[in-house]
Formats: sequence, structure tokens, C-alpha cells
Amino acid sequence: MFDIGFSEMVVVGVVALIVIGPERLPKVARTAGHLYGRLQRYVSSVKSDISQEIQLDEIRRAGQDFKESIQSAASDVGQQATVVDDYLRNEINSVNQVLTSTTLEAEQAELNSVKLETPAQQNLPLDAPDQNAKAFTPSAVVETARVDHAEKSA
Repeated sequence: MFDIGFSEMVVVGVVALIVIGPERLPKVARTAGHLYGRLQRYVSSVKSDISQEIQLDEIRRAGQDFKESIQSAASDVGQQATVVDDYLRNEINSVNQVLTSTTLEAEQAELNSVKLETPAQQNLPLDAPDQNAKAFTPSAVVETARVDHAEKSA
């Protein structure tokens, strides 16, 4: 601690023996030893406290770094989820547009293939009874089916 060699210790011991005297020297040496021991314990306690504080500070920094990395990862995941969500919404919209256009085209094609003729197009008067209307009554359908069946079996 103070870098005192053996020769300096001998000089201090001789001076103490002369100044204090041989009768009180053992008591003073014991007291000095106790004080020196207390000083060493105090210094080691301060060193351990400082060491603990340094370790706690390092742990706090590591915890803060970990927290920042987790927050960064969470924000990255959130951004990626937003990108995927936007992509899926765009895909759903495009699929809906394709379905709508396909449905409209199918309906248009059906309307073009099935032409409905009105009585005016058939050159029939509007108040005249339709001659074909009787053909679609339930009894007429059954009667037509019997006649067709009879003709096939004959």
C-alpha cells in the first residue's frame, strides 16, 4: 500500500522503541495492528462495493441493450406484418375485381345467348291468348310426356 521496505520498518521500530518506551510499546503495537486490520477491512469493503456497483451498472446496460433489441425486433415484425397485410388486402381486392368482372361477363354472355322474345317480336297481338302458354301447364306437360312415352314404346 505505502511501499515500505524492511529497512524502513526497522527504522520506525527503533524510533518507536525510543519514543514510546519498552513498557508501552507492545500495547501500542497491538492497537496499531488492530487499526491496520480495520483499515484493510474497510478498504476491501469499499472495493467490493465498487465492484458490485460496476457489475450492476453492466447488468443495467445489458438489460437496456436487450430491451432496445427486443423493441427493435418488435417494430420490425410490426412493419413486416403491415406489409403482408397490405399485400393481402391488395390481392383480395384484385381477386374481388376479377370475380366481379367474370360474373358480369358471364351474365352478359347469358343474356346474349338467351334472347327473350316479347309478344310484339312474335307478331302476336298483346291481348290475344298465347297458344304456347297451354303447353307449359302441369297437366299439358304430363299429357305430352305420356304421348312421347307411348310413341317410343310403339
